[in-house]
Amino acid sequence: MDTSILVDTRRLTRHVARLAIASLYAELALYPKPGLVSMVDNGSHTDMNAATFMRSLFSLRHYFRHICRAGSDGAPFATLKRLGIDAEQRMLRATGGVNTHRGAIFSLGLLCAAAGRAYAHGADLTAAALQAHLLAGWGKELGGHTTAIDQRTNGLAVAAKHGAKGARHEAASGLPSVFRTGLGALRRTLKEGRNLEHARIDALFALMTHVSDTNVVHRGGPQGAAFVRIQASAFRHAGGTASSGWQAHALAIHHAFVERKLSPGGAADLLAASCFVHALTVEHER
Repeated sequence: MDTSILVDTRRLTRHVARLAIASLYAELALYPKPGLVSMVDNGSHTDMNAATFMRSLFSLRHYFRHICRAGSDGAPFATLKRLGIDAEQRMLRATGGVNTHRGAIFSLGLLCAAAGRAYAHGADLTAAALQAHLLAGWGKELGGHTTAIDQRTNGLAVAAKHGAKGARHEAASGLPSVFRTGLGALRRTLKEGRNLEHARIDALFALMTHVSDTNVVHRGGPQGAAFVRIQASAFRHAGGTASSGWQAHALAIHHAFVERKLSPGGAADLLAASCFVHALTVEHER
């Protein structure tokens, strides 16, 4: 390989990894964030806090770089899956067995790989290019991945019992909740002149409204999932962060989720992925 290409690829993989970690940190730091762990409180969780998430983040710092490089090398899905499993094991060692970022390892990892593949094919790093290269590179394998008989995780068990669609179905469809719902909400809020904090809150509530979140169904059943959608829809109907009382409204929803032990972790993972796509593509989308 040409030395200059190798240097550029290394620069890209480092850049992509930094953005992936920064996006996960942005999700953690956001508040108020219904039912989810933040720097302020533990949300609906008794087994994890912000420090747990920070240890998890540190354990993943090399994973995103390696999977981006795998994507640029045209690696098959089996290679990406192995890298993800290794990253998950490191995460669990860092957190004492607590699942903080399993969903993000999957969805964000695929996006990093797609960024590497797009770059290797000479494409501009736009949102459309990322989604196209995700599907072109691994769409067929991801489609088959959704039918695997595997009940080892709560999300898969819930999906089998209730028909909820989790991260695997999202990825097989090209992560539409990221590219349409989350990224769309982020861009709309920013276009309206509000800041990134507002944009991330609006994106989270948009995702809670539209995503079939196996984390919520696992904790609260179909009734809990309906409660999450109703509360998120009410926040958006009131104007989202364009409303003068949005913080109090979001905090009230947060307390209601904690009371019911609901935690939309799937939406949180997709929010981080949406933040990543926005950060990576913003210069190419102008």
